[in-house]
Amino acid sequence: MLVHLRQYKHEEVQFDDNRTTGESQTEDTVNKEPEEYFGKNIDEFDMETWETVEYEDDPIQKRSVTIEGVTAVSVPQQPTDADDPDLPGRTIQLRMGGGIEYLDQAEIVEVQDLEVEEGAAEGKVSKEDDPQGKVEMDEEP
Repeated sequence: MLVHLRQYKHEEVQFDDNRTTGESQTEDTVNKEPEEYFGKNIDEFDMETWETVEYEDDPIQKRSVTIEGVTAVSVPQQPTDADDPDLPGRTIQLRMGGGIEYLDQAEIVEVQDLEVEEGAAEGKVSKEDDPQGKVEMDEEP
């Protein structure tokens, strides 16, 4: 299965301890091109991309996570020690071929079985198509 999640964490404040007092903060030292700064094109890096959003009037960070090869997804009934009540989401348990992975402070966006053929769901009506069973979705934080 293919699992798409949204994960949250507290905003990380980064301090630059390498700068000395009075060091130049001119345009050419602050706004370098990514290739000049990192030594290669930033698109070549495999990195986590967190974006800052507001949640209950506080800045937090969120990212989208997509994981392939998942055989089961579960949410523990009771909050775990890793769950932070100040952030959205909960610990999500993902069973994969070789073991179990946990993703803290996550929300399930979509779980898709890649082995089901498109024609297999023919004749079924989704809740979006059925006016009687319409479900309102909460806005994301």
